[in-house]
Formats: sequence, structure tokens, C-alpha cells
Amino acid sequence: MELSENARTVLERRYLKRSDGQVIETPEDMLWRVAANIAQVEAQWDPGKVSEMEAEFFAIMDSCEFMPNSPTLMNAGRELQQLSACFVLPIEDSMESIFGSLKDAALIQKSGGGTGFSFSRIRPQNDRVKTTGGVASGPVSFLKCYNAATEAVKQGGTRRGANMGILRVDHPDILDFIKCKADNREITNFNISVGITEAFMQAVEADQDYPLINPRNQEEAGRLKAREVFNLIVEMAWKNGEPGIVFLDRINRANPTPHIGEIEATNPCGEQPLLPYESCNLGSINVAKFARKTGAGWTVDWERLEAVVHTAVRFLDNVIDANRYPLKEIEIMTKANRKIGLGVMGFADLLIRLGIPYDSEQAVEFARELMSFIQNAARAQSGKLAEERGPFPNYRGSTYEQQGIVLRNATVTTIAPTGTISIIAGCSSGIEPLFALAFTRNVLDNDKLVEVNPVFEEIMREHGLYTTELMELVAQTGSVASLEQIPLEIRRVMVTAHDIAPKWHIAMQAAFQEFTDNAVSKTVNFPNEATPEQIEEVYRLAYQLGCKGVTVYRSGSREAEVLTVGSQQSEPESPKSSQGGMRPRKRPPVTRGQTERVKTGCGTLYVTINEDDEGVCEVFTTIGKAGGCSAAFSEATARMISLALRSGVELEQIVRQLRGIRCPHPVWQNGKLILSCPDAIALVLQRYIDEKNGKQPSQADVSAAGTRADACPECGGQLKHESGCETCMDCGFSRCG
Repeated sequence: MELSENARTVLERRYLKRSDGQVIETPEDMLWRVAANIAQVEAQWDPGKVSEMEAEFFAIMDSCEFMPNSPTLMNAGRELQQLSACFVLPIEDSMESIFGSLKDAALIQKSGGGTGFSFSRIRPQNDRVKTTGGVASGPVSFLKCYNAATEAVKQGGTRRGANMGILRVDHPDILDFIKCKADNREITNFNISVGITEAFMQAVEADQDYPLINPRNQEEAGRLKAREVFNLIVEMAWKNGEPGIVFLDRINRANPTPHIGEIEATNPCGEQPLLPYESCNLGSINVAKFARKTGAGWTVDWERLEAVVHTAVRFLDNVIDANRYPLKEIEIMTKANRKIGLGVMGFADLLIRLGIPYDSEQAVEFARELMSFIQNAARAQSGKLAEERGPFPNYRGSTYEQQGIVLRNATVTTIAPTGTISIIAGCSSGIEPLFALAFTRNVLDNDKLVEVNPVFEEIMREHGLYTTELMELVAQTGSVASLEQIPLEIRRVMVTAHDIAPKWHIAMQAAFQEFTDNAVSKTVNFPNEATPEQIEEVYRLAYQLGCKGVTVYRSGSREAEVLTVGSQQSEPESPKSSQGGMRPRKRPPVTRGQTERVKTGCGTLYVTINEDDEGVCEVFTTIGKAGGCSAAFSEATARMISLALRSGVELEQIVRQLRGIRCPHPVWQNGKLILSCPDAIALVLQRYIDEKNGKQPSQADVSAAGTRADACPECGGQLKHESGCETCMDCGFSRCG
């Protein structure tokens, strides 16, 4: 299996089997484990096919032509055997249902799954509660309750809890919901989306008001101006990317089993609309692997692509039966509809190889051609499986029966985020454009390594343009748009997410949605200077072009900004004497100071900062009992800081060196993740700097990595914001599970 060093790191940290903390399987062992486990399902119909399909399943994963979703790679053939990534749970308007689903969500998240909820059936705030004579607290209060519960479930350290919360736009509490994530420190374990109806969009277009409906009795509970509500959604999305929007009526028009129920919610990243108690297992084809060089240039190997799609659909259908479900209700519903979601990754790499700019009509048309081919091939294989094994049990009464189409699976295609599996496969994520052509990655001992997109590197070498110096220059911004030393025809093809106008993001999403059963996970990236009016334009365009939802992200719009490429700040040299060293000035007999208390994973840390007439001159720390290792290391850190300060080192440079250092026990305090004792000291020092400069306490301190304070909480690496999710480019950590 050809893997980059980064891919091997991700596999070792998150996927490979361990014993007593030590990795005990190779990546190839992992693939054989998964292939053998999923192939065993073949024995239910033809025991003679088990070995054949095991080999085929292994081959498409070993070649990185296909990868299943992370839970399947992690858990297949192991004790947990929970293989699905996506779940939706119902929430009815009763305490029994609200807290029953909360318990179920904890079990799902413990097993590594992400959960979606509609809070739309909960009665509004201050509505009367007949049984107690009191008043209801409303859906937002329970959303916060669910968020706190997720924080408590750590998922064993392999996959972090992720949720989607949806509220219908006609719910009486919709204004509170739209604003509930205005503070980025609140509701950190949820993505939120407003469930938009056709009636609401029509009212927006006509500048009319629309009714709010109390879900308790279905009676009108007031009216709002549709355009004012729409503008508030836009304003909040401009502020920090939340909420997104999902078009509920459009989703339900594509619901293949309306006789079973109405779809009210999606999975955490929005690409998988599901009925209550449904789950879906996903996988992605690495379409970059099917680029072939011919005498006339590059083309797509359609024959091989079709073969891999057929094998992948069979694999995903087998997963449904191999799965061990966290709840019996989920097993029943999942096996009754047998939804699978085959998607793509490596699309941006394929476009580059074919010489097609992402932001072009040619790319949009190619997207339609590609996804239409995959959809048709997937349905053909699902039809073949229906002949062998029978259609999905809820087929009777489905839209397929009405059309005379017989399928094994109620859905076959989904475009999902592929953060970690695309790292493993060494390709671009989902259908997103390249996030960066090159970026600086942290390695051991604060060394930095320039990571270059392999397709970009290959093309640069083919044209005799590749140099280490040029790649370091590209890594400063991730883009070649302004680098005149690279020919224009290459720059035109090598566009990155922030080089692309928002309308092309939506056009590409709509092109894939046209031939996708479920939905498409896609982030529309905006530069920091984008206006709310531009966000509004994209939301309207998504509705007009047939998208099922949309997520936007304006660079730098969150208090804890996620920088992912480059750093324009240079570190000044420390002052030196003629002998090449610096003797620290003496400590004055009298100093003035302040002490701050910070919670860390090692206990409560007290940090004292003292200054004299020349400025800050020393730092003291106290933690735990005297003589403990934590106390010793903290005292040593403080002594070296004090020595550096009296030697003329700027306080800001000390903060840069300490910020982002991680210990095994990070903790949260006031919505801020404290990674370690050195990280806590850096935070206190940064607040001191901000106060001296008359600034508000900073949530965007710069670490030694050149990234902001909320760099990856697991490795301090760089996070990228794609497909409604933040994923670490170094270790594969994902905030969406």
C-alpha cells in the first residue's frame, strides 16, 4: 500500500489495532481485516464468493481507489464492530423522548458515530406545560443540554462527538436558534442548520410575512417578516458560518420512502438526510486514480471506474449486515431501507490532471458527466444485488416501485466530507477544490516541513519548475495565483478554494447534487472582506440551482481563527553581545505583579507575572504539591522564561514558543481548550500583553507553528475548514467525528 508519511501517521494514531498502547497491525493488515470481515457476509448467499470478494475488497482499498468511512476502517473485524458514521434520532415533545434520545445519542457517540436531530417538535419557550403548570424552556435550552452531554462523551479517544441540530424556520423560537451560536464558545459540539421551507422562500421573494406554528397544537403562534429572518440567517452565517440551511421540502421530494416517514434531520455535515432511527454507511471513490495518460493527453478510465463502483456498492451493502448497531431500533430501520452513500474524493486532483480549471463551465459539465456515470453504475449494481438478494424491505410503496425500478438500496450515492480518508488515500477532499497547493506542517521538535500536493508537484517537475525555494514560497499562502514565475496557463488550472469565486462553489455543488440520491457536503469559501450581501447571493443561488442545503465560511470570521497556510510574521533575532551571548540583567529588589489561576490537566496552575521599570522581568508558577513532576517542570519553565525576559527576549516570542504544546490531558476552561501547563502559561502571558495594549483578551494567539490558538487540539497542527467541518492536515483530527 503506497502511503505518504502523513497517511501512516494518521493510520497509526487513529485506525490501526493496538495492544497496551502499541500498534500491532500494519496498514495492509488493517485492510485485510476489513476486507475479510465485510466479505463474510457473502456466505449468506454464496459461500463460494467469500474468498473472491475478500480479494476484490482488499484490492480497491489497497490501491486507494476506494475507502469506506472511518468507523468501518477502525472497527470492522474488531470487538466494537460499529461500522456506520451517520445516525438520526427522533425528539418528540416530552421529557421522556428528549432525555431518552439523549441517552441513545450518548451510546451512539460512544461507539464512534455522529448524530443528527430535529428540535422542531419541541414546544417553544414559555409555552405552557400542562402536567406541571409551569412553562417550557424551549428547544435551544435542550440543544445546549445535548451539547454538554456530548462534551462528556469522549468516544474513547478515536472519534470525537459530532452533532447536527436543525430547527424549522416556522418554529416560534427560530430567532433564538439562529443566534444561539453567536458566541463561538457556546454549543461547540453542534453544527446547526435552519430547516427552510418552500413557503418561507416564496415569502422571502415576495417580501411578505409568514406564520410561526406551535408544534404542540399546530396552531399559529405569531408572524415574522420572512426577509428579516432570512437577513438574520445571512448575518449570522457571515459572522461565523453558523447556521447553515437545509431545504426540507426539497429533501422530502427526493425521499424514496415517504410512506415510512418524513425526513426532518441530517447527519452532522448535512450530506445525509435520514429518517428517525436510520443510519447510513458511506464510502468514497478516489476519482483521481482513474486518470490515464494517452497520446492525446489525459483522460478517464471509465471501464475501471465502473468496475470499482460495482465492487464498492457490494462492499457497502455488505456493511449493513456486518454492522453491530448501537440500538435495536436503528438496526430495524437501517435494514428495512438499506441506504448506502457512495461518493467521491480526489475530484480537484482529477481536474488538475485533466487540465480543467475548477472555476469553469467545463469543470461543471465534467462534474455532471462524472457523477451521472457513478450514479448509473451504482444503481445498476444495486439492481443486480436486488436480483440476487431481494430489494430493500420497505420497497413496497416506495417511489422506486411506482417507477418500476427494483433496487437493493433505497439510496446509493452521497457526497460526504472525506477529511481523514482522503489523507490516507493521498488525494483532495470530497469535491472541494484544493485547500492549499503547499503548506507548512509541524514535525518533531518544532521543525517544519513543506508539504506539497503530489499532483501539483508532479506537474511542476514535468515543466522543470520545481524548486525547494519556490515550494516554500507557495506554502506562504497555499496559492500560486500571484506568482508570476509560474506560467499563466498552469496558474489558471492550479486554483485553490480562496481563489475561486463563490458562485463556482455553488455551481459545482449543484452539478453533483443533480446525480446524487442523498445530499452533497460542500463549503462555500469566502475571503474575510466578503459582505453579507455576497453570502445572501450564495444562499439564493443554492436554492435556485437545486441544492439541498448549503454551508458557508468566511475566512477569519471566528474568534479563534483557523489559519491553515503560511505565516507572514517573522521572528526578530534576539540581541547578542560581541561575545555571541547575552548576560541577563539582575533581578531588581522590588517588583510589581499579578497572579492568575488556570485549570490544567495536571491541576490548578497559578501564574504570577512580575514587572519592574523596564517591563516584565519574571514569571513564577505554582501547581500541586511541592516535589511533584508537574510542579518541577512548571517551575523550570517559569525560570527559563524569567531568564529569557531579563536577557531581552520579547514576551510575544516566548508566547509563540509555548503556545500549542500539548500534554496527554487537555482540559476546557471557559470555552477555551488548555493543552498543557506551558500552553496555560502562554495564555496568561498573552492576556497580559493584550491588557497592556488595551485589547480584549485574545482568542487568536499565535503558536510556534505559525497558526492561531485553536490549532489542532491533538497535535497542534493546521486545521482546514471544508465541507462544514474542521480537519487537521497533520494528524487527521476532525471536529465532525
